[in-house]
Formats: sequence, structure tokens, C-alpha cells
Amino acid sequence: MSDGLDPLSPKEGIEMYLEARRDELTEQTIQGQSYRLDAFRQWCEEEGVENLNDLAGRDLYRYRVWRREGNGDDRDPIAPVTLRGQLATLRAFLRFAEEIDAVRDDLRSDVPLPIVNDGQNVSETTLEPERVGDILEYLDRYKYASREHVILLMMWHTGARVGGIRSLDLGDLDLDAERPGLQFRHRPESDTPLKNKERGERWNAISPYISRILEDYIDGPRDNVRDEYAREPLITTQYGRPSISTLRDTLYRMTRPCWRGAGCPHDREVDECLATQTDHASKCPSARSPHDVRSGRVTAYRRDDVPRRIVSDRLDASSGILDEHYDRRSSREKAEQRRDYLPDL
Repeated sequence: MSDGLDPLSPKEGIEMYLEARRDELTEQTIQGQSYRLDAFRQWCEEEGVENLNDLAGRDLYRYRVWRREGNGDDRDPIAPVTLRGQLATLRAFLRFAEEIDAVRDDLRSDVPLPIVNDGQNVSETTLEPERVGDILEYLDRYKYASREHVILLMMWHTGARVGGIRSLDLGDLDLDAERPGLQFRHRPESDTPLKNKERGERWNAISPYISRILEDYIDGPRDNVRDEYAREPLITTQYGRPSISTLRDTLYRMTRPCWRGAGCPHDREVDECLATQTDHASKCPSARSPHDVRSGRVTAYRRDDVPRRIVSDRLDASSGILDEHYDRRSSREKAEQRRDYLPDL
């Protein structure tokens, strides 16, 4: 054991770190950090690292290479920007480990962060508005008012984060009004926080068409259950309110072209493709995440010249964040749209 350090296993150290951060981070952020640190735990098991005291700079370099190459259960090689984010989380964990005398001082500085060029810190994937239309048309015809239909419909038409969609209760809906709408509320005490907390609370208008589908879902296939806090979620499973990962996995599954019989654009044999299995849907190159739906929604709004302030208020995101992380219009598209407002062009 290193001088002055207290023995601590990687598994126990990670559990202590996540518990220590629950007061300052949202549950969604905690889940993300837990997922990223689980890869480090797996590496420690493979390398026989049973005590964090024994970690050295060379170990951290080997872990970086191991993770970059896609090692670990159900993981793939990752891009520099993703690797940088995962190693940044490891640095935060090691800072905590330093504070509780589990690793030597300043070990976190030995975690080598890859250099990311300007613009590489932004995901380029999105769910194109045209694809959303195709999927919603399929759902409307073959899975009308199903849970899948409601999940994509709500994500697309509100542009809300997946945590916001998950947070909705029946009592947050006003479907009987001539101008229907729904309310996003920050309720961390019952496991439905909003990313921006009270600042993220807002009403979103919805169309009568969306309202009718929600009514048909509530009166039909929705599981009539309460969650563990006796609340009535809008979107349910037979066990109560679904987890964020359940909603994310549902979206991965629905955005595979083969799911709706559209064939495979990646020249794969559908009967042999691993991504056709529910647990591996995210491995399909066409599968899209909730973030991709949100970016597609922003792109569609901006193509329709919806004012930036309106989009910002509806989606609970600053104009700068919308421009950097969500707007997928090309530079040429933006230039052509500006042309309409410039009289000398």
C-alpha cells in the first residue's frame, strides 16, 4: 500500500463518488457518469487492480488506449470527442479519490485528454425532419396511439429533453382546452428533475391533433398505473414510470429503418444483423438518440424561420447552445435563408 493512503476498491470508490455528487448533479447526469465510470471499473477488473492506491500514470495511459479501442462489455471504439468526455469524468472521480486519500495527490493530472479540434466537441448526428415524417406516418398507420407513437410524437413536437418527457404526469396536460398544452415541472423530490431545475419549468402549446392522440393513448393502451411516489405518469410501463434508458432504447429501436420494413441502407443481412436485437438497437448506424431528435426539431424550426427566441423558450435552451449543439442547417442553407431578408440580393 502507498504511504498515507487508505485502501479502497474501484467499485466501492465509484459508488462513494456517485453518492457524494447526488446533491449537486441531476439524476440524468449521475446516470451518465455511472455509465462512463463503469468502463473504468471493468478495466480495473481485467487488469487485476483491486486497490485504487496502486494506480499510477502508466495505468491511466493504458486505460485510455483500452477505452479508445472499444474494449469493455457492449462497447464500441469511440471518437476523440467522446473519449475526451469519458476521461474528463475519470479525472473528476480521481479528484474525489485524492480528497479521500485513495490515490496519490494530483494523479488526475496524469489522465491524458485527447486534443479535440474546434467543432469536434459537437455531435454531427441528427434525426432528419424527413425521416421523422416517415416514422410518424408509419406509427400513425400501424401503431396509432401506442407508447412508441407518443414517445416520438412528444419528443418531436415539444423538442423537450428526454428527462422532460419522462417527467410528465397526466395532471400536467390540458387536453380539453381549445388551445391545448402541457406543463414541464421540476420535481427532484420524486425523481423527475429538469436539467435547468426551476428555470426549466414552462408551458408548451400543442396542437389539437397531438391532443387527440394523447387522449386516445390515455384511454387505450396506456398502462393505468402510478409510480412509486403515487404520481400518474403520462408515459408508463406495467411497472410505473419508465427510466430514461427505456425511453432512449425505444427511440433507438424505432429509428432503425428495418423496424418499419424499410430495408437496410447499410447493406447488412437483416436476419444476421446484431442491431435487430432489442438490446443492441443502438449499434445500427441509422439509430438515433433523444439528442438527435432535439437537434432535428431545432433544425426544422430554423428552416421554417421560427425566431430564435421562440425556439429557445420552447426548448429551454439558450440561443448559443441551440446554435452550437442543435442547429444542423448547412452554411449554405443559412446563407440562402438570410438572402430573403436582404433587399440588395
